[in-house]
Amino acid sequence: MTAPLIEPTPRGLYCRAGDFYLDPSRPVARAVITHGHSDHAFPGHGAYLCAEPGVAILRQRLGARASIAGLSYGTSRDCGGVRISLHPAGHILGSAQVRLEHRGEVWVCSGDYKLDSDPTCAPFEPVRCHTFITESTFGLPVYRWPRPALVAAQINGWWRGNRAAGVSSLLFAYSLGKAQRILASIDPSLGPILAHPSILQFYPAYETAGVALPAVDPATADRVRAASGRALVLVPPAAAESLAGWDPGPAALGCASGWMLLRAARRRGGFDGGFVLSDHADWPGLQSAIAATGAEQVLVTHGCAAPVARWLCETGRHARLLETASDWHSADDEPIPPGND
Repeated sequence: MTAPLIEPTPRGLYCRAGDFYLDPSRPVARAVITHGHSDHAFPGHGAYLCAEPGVAILRQRLGARASIAGLSYGTSRDCGGVRISLHPAGHILGSAQVRLEHRGEVWVCSGDYKLDSDPTCAPFEPVRCHTFITESTFGLPVYRWPRPALVAAQINGWWRGNRAAGVSSLLFAYSLGKAQRILASIDPSLGPILAHPSILQFYPAYETAGVALPAVDPATADRVRAASGRALVLVPPAAAESLAGWDPGPAALGCASGWMLLRAARRRGGFDGGFVLSDHADWPGLQSAIAATGAEQVLVTHGCAAPVARWLCETGRHARLLETASDWHSADDEPIPPGND
């Protein structure tokens, strides 16, 4: 029986034929990175390969000394007889699916992906393959995303209403990907926009990629107080403690996340505005993406892997779970699901 082209190991997904790893969580000599979120781009590897638009993000993450090479979408390189190419995943700027071809066998590792429109990154590109490794963060039928344009209009309306009431708008959004997507979609004429430094650190990478983002000032205590009642302030959930030191005055709290589809999550967070916006595929998106690959075998990881694998098997496809060494999400990506209360 032919050995699998990709296999799970304690360090991460390993391609033995080419002697490299995909998104390894422990130091290795050669790593192919699907995108710059910190649960996929770990420090300490000897050499990194990522999609060209993601190089600046990895550089920001890993520092000047890291050996990082970029590969243009759709081009390929040989690594030990394995042909590697990277294709847009639509997740965040520079995100990629990894296509591996070896002796006529084609595998694709999706990384994280979405099919919704996003002005800050290249759209998802279906890649035909024999075996497809898919994420399943939101792999349940309840998860169906509203149109992104509708969500942008909802955020603008919330901000406009808060300003009319003399209330600042504090919006939680993950620092890499989600925050920039919101910034590229909202109406900057509504008032001043402030953002946490963890969001602003990625601005140069987006500018280098030609992504148009509005002018934003750092969210410092003085600026937040000066713009009280008028500003939209973007803060990653991991930096929520910053709010106590800012003393923003009267403020409404909002959150942009796929989990905002769940009423319990909105209630638990005490949010005045819950905006359903995710950088992961919803249930129909997962179905469409998997079908478009034409894969004979689907390996499912992350999130709701068991229900997705079961559904695939029930619909006549060969599917199974794939455990990875980093089955968790970082502070700048969708967190683990909230409880069911």
